[in-house]
Amino acid sequence: QGLGDFIDGYIAGRTHTKASTRTVYARARKHLIGHFGEGRSLRSITAADADAFRIALGERGLAEATARRTIGIAKQFFRAAARAGVIKDNPFAELVAAVPANPAKSYFVTRDEITRVLDTATDDEWRLLIALARFGALRTPSEPLLLTWGDIDFEKGRILVRSPKTEHHRGKGTRVMPLFPELRPFLEARADMFDSPGDPVILHYRESTVNLRTRLLKNIKRAGLEPWPKLWQNMRASRETELVETFPSHVVAQWVGHSVAVAEKHYLQVTEDHFAKAVQNPVQSLRAGGSMAQKPENDESRNSLLFNTMQRGSR
Repeated sequence: QGLGDFIDGYIAGRTHTKASTRTVYARARKHLIGHFGEGRSLRSITAADADAFRIALGERGLAEATARRTIGIAKQFFRAAARAGVIKDNPFAELVAAVPANPAKSYFVTRDEITRVLDTATDDEWRLLIALARFGALRTPSEPLLLTWGDIDFEKGRILVRSPKTEHHRGKGTRVMPLFPELRPFLEARADMFDSPGDPVILHYRESTVNLRTRLLKNIKRAGLEPWPKLWQNMRASRETELVETFPSHVVAQWVGHSVAVAEKHYLQVTEDHFAKAVQNPVQSLRAGGSMAQKPENDESRNSLLFNTMQRGSR
């Protein structure tokens, strides 16, 4: 069977996929057909051919992350072909497709920075959308746009979140998170603006013609700040980083809507506060003989420990 026909049939059969996923499929198809040709037999494509395709992606100037995503989709296509008996083995099976984290694009958005940005917002709904990202850790814009007022339980302090990103995983289409104290005022400011529980929480920023990234970028610049990379995602990551300081990581991961492994790889950050606390607050001290003792309770005991240690060293 020809490569083009098989891929087209595979995509056509995935009727449940989102439009964004189909766009990714189409992009991978374009790269594969551009390299191998429309009518290339799937059975004739070897592991060596797959290696050559991976090299070619780099030579075309694709970013590493984009190249790996393309390989991941190619593995998916050929895995389906192997399961259907069209080919015996998947020639892409051994290629690395996992997208590595990029620390250079991580940025912790501080409370002071987000306050300044919120102060430049022109209306309560826009402030709420920003707050849902920074204090609610919602995937923006997809998750806030699905929120209805019936999902907000002010009495119990809970929010039901629907997630298009995880809905294809069994039992992962929704999650319940706390109505955090930092988030509550922004919701309460809009709570009298709906007629029924089914009304959307975010009403005026739903149109595809509204570029949320550009609008946020203007707010950041208006606040006198340098725009950070991954504008919305870094706000979500900043909130998750704050939460794990107080709550167990598995609890936070469930609230935010991914695994602990994903959080550690792509979301949790090292902040300036971590460094400040490390140099200011000793966690443990050495006892005589090298065993560990809990940190001294106050400055006087710390000074006493230091004095005694110096005395022993001078003997």
